[in-house]
Amino acid sequence: MLYVIDDAVATLAEGYATARRDLVRREETLRRELIDDLLRGDPDLGALVDRAEPFGLDLARVHQVALAAPSRRLPDTDAAITALESVIFDRLGDRDVLVATKNGLLVVLAPADAIDAVRIPSGRDATTELGRLMHDQLRRLPRGRPWQVAVGRPHPGLYGIARSYEEAREALTMAARLRVGSPVVSARDLLIYRVLLRDQPAIVELVHAVLSPLTQARGGGESLLATLEAYFDTGGVATESAKRIHVSVRTVTYRLQRIKMLTGYNPFDPAHRFTLQAALLGARALNWPQQELPTPG
Repeated sequence: MLYVIDDAVATLAEGYATARRDLVRREETLRRELIDDLLRGDPDLGALVDRAEPFGLDLARVHQVALAAPSRRLPDTDAAITALESVIFDRLGDRDVLVATKNGLLVVLAPADAIDAVRIPSGRDATTELGRLMHDQLRRLPRGRPWQVAVGRPHPGLYGIARSYEEAREALTMAARLRVGSPVVSARDLLIYRVLLRDQPAIVELVHAVLSPLTQARGGGESLLATLEAYFDTGGVATESAKRIHVSVRTVTYRLQRIKMLTGYNPFDPAHRFTLQAALLGARALNWPQQELPTPG
């Protein structure tokens, strides 16, 4: 009799465990499908609102999307998701927050006002706080380091989620192309590159017309381009530029004069400086001269 009872209890426990696993898998599938449709900007708003409600999402709020990219593909994302959920839910609450994966990236969707409510040190940009929370947790994991996190701008409504996601995705792509080493990158900071690349033929023509003469310099133009980049990045201060690229101030001023002679644009002249800087930004976006410029047409 006792054996029969034990067998019945074991069968019941096994059935409960199986049902529990099936429920978890079902919920994970629904979460993944919801994330995919939110990030795509599914046009069926009514259905999305109904599907989002069980996950505590209010699609009328202003949301922000952040993406985290590991240095190499993770064999298992469960540990990373669990780690992110623990810190994100603790700091922002579990309402209107989703953590998931998409195309090998970790995705966090969070309401902007919850992020604003977090105590942020003075002088720090609130729009990238979500990215900093994520990176601070992910860098503690044994796998995936170094991580890079891209943060889209906050936008209202359903289509705002898709827009923030696209901004974060483009920011990750652009950061890789520009070899940005910062662990957290903001879509807002890379907006200028999106503007430049909207008319790619025009920016290709600008880069070719303004900067291609630098390749005629002895040894190629990369040292001149590096000097010009450092000069603009330091606000046009030759001494700071020299420190950044580890040369003398005299070398910096000589190279700037060579740039003027080869291109016809004077880096010291404010009227010419804008053209040179726009061309340099375009060259970064196009990964020139490491890659050939796209051919017109």
